[in-house]
Amino acid sequence: MGILAWLVLGLIAGFIGSKIVNKSGEGLIIDIVLGIVGAIVGGYIFTFFGHSGVTGLNLYSMFVAVIGAIVVLLIYHAVVRRA
Repeated sequence: MGILAWLVLGLIAGFIGSKIVNKSGEGLIIDIVLGIVGAIVGGYIFTFFGHSGVTGLNLYSMFVAVIGAIVVLLIYHAVVRRA
């Protein structure tokens, strides 16, 4: 995937994940970063369970990225609240 596609996927996945986890976005840059990291984490999680990870800019990849973004956001909030 190209850099622009990763940014778009990351922004959308991070935004959706933020809305699911804490009902408000973290901000544009944080949403993009958490979404991209979430896409990578989601790819590892899905690959671990025998499915394919992020395959491009499509609905399946968006689902994988959102699941990964939710996991990353839960960890992010656990670490930020403790600090």
